[in-house]
Amino acid sequence: MNDVINRVTHYLQELQDSICQRLAEEDGADFIEDSWQRPAGGGGKSRVLSNGTLFEKAGVNYSLVSGDQLPASATASRPELAGRSFQAMGVSLVIHPRNPYVPTSHANVRFFQAEKPGEDAVWWFGGGYDLTPYYGFIEDCQHWHRTAKDACAAFGDSVYSEYKRWCDDYFFLKHRQESRGIGGLFFDDLNGWGFERCFTFMQAVGDSYLAAYLPIVARRKDTPYGEKERQFQLYRRGRYVEFNLVYDRGTLFGLQSGGRTESILMSLPPLVRWDYDWQPDPGSAEAKLTNFYLKHRDWLAETA
Repeated sequence: MNDVINRVTHYLQELQDSICQRLAEEDGADFIEDSWQRPAGGGGKSRVLSNGTLFEKAGVNYSLVSGDQLPASATASRPELAGRSFQAMGVSLVIHPRNPYVPTSHANVRFFQAEKPGEDAVWWFGGGYDLTPYYGFIEDCQHWHRTAKDACAAFGDSVYSEYKRWCDDYFFLKHRQESRGIGGLFFDDLNGWGFERCFTFMQAVGDSYLAAYLPIVARRKDTPYGEKERQFQLYRRGRYVEFNLVYDRGTLFGLQSGGRTESILMSLPPLVRWDYDWQPDPGSAEAKLTNFYLKHRDWLAETA
């Protein structure tokens, strides 16, 4: 399986390079790189752009970690993996723009392999991407989902709808009965198509992220805004923090497996606020976010 690991890690490192290059070009600022090693095995490269003109914080992580056994979060629903050594590799990114009219975005692609002497290796792919607007626009939602659907098209007619539904269900704050954003794609435990097809699909998802996100950034980055919009952005970022710290599987896996805390928590925004029982004005753009945009919808069927 060494050839498999080498192929996947080569792609992931190239993906990190290409995404960072494009984001840096868009912003005009550079990423700083922090290479790290994990005492239990493996390491990674964290790249962070802070206080840019366009992006208040952008983090793009590559990691390849290994261990003698998977943490409890990975074996709770799959007890057959208990006692296996593992290698886990992936690229994970979160972009927090400065302008409230530009959405926050997240993407992740990953590969796991679990081994046990005398038994076949168990492997699977996972990943996806999702969009978290503060001020919604139907054309942005449609572009995001159309790009996601196009990435899935070669793999079956039902793939986009299945992974869109999974994304809607996954990025949901149960304690608030509220979606984190307008969704996208989410998949996990993917191995039923065979390695080559699964790997190709993971690459299709990873390669389509910038095509999904950058046109939205270009459309909204110069939109004028004031203190009201900025404070609403900071308030809604609180929901992002709540999800990542309470529900996110990647955060839980990273912390339980002894990963580097700074790299795991780079997904958190640099500034955020919580107001007690704050409510938007009825009929406002802020109210429309939760009343309309944060509902599970077939965005490709919506009309302006």
